[in-house]
Amino acid sequence: MQEQITLVIDYINGVKTRCTYAAAAEAIGITPQAFKKFLGEARPEVSWFVSPTSGEPMRYSDSEKHPELYRTSRIITSSKVLKRNLDL
Repeated sequence: MQEQITLVIDYINGVKTRCTYAAAAEAIGITPQAFKKFLGEARPEVSWFVSPTSGEPMRYSDSEKHPELYRTSRIITSSKVLKRNLDL
């Protein structure tokens, strides 16, 4: 499980695109709540995972957000994108 989570985190950091918690969780077969727990403490490399309604990472201060978080308005909302690109 941790290997898949690391794979998703690395991919999202590589493409520098926000992704909903739900899309990431569904791609690896867990609940969004479980995914959030696996992410651990707030830090820039996991700030790419966001709420679908606000497009923001939940409970992050500005200093905990990745400096390029808003470089694009695109947000991955479908697990299909991650499954296809990561062969999950």
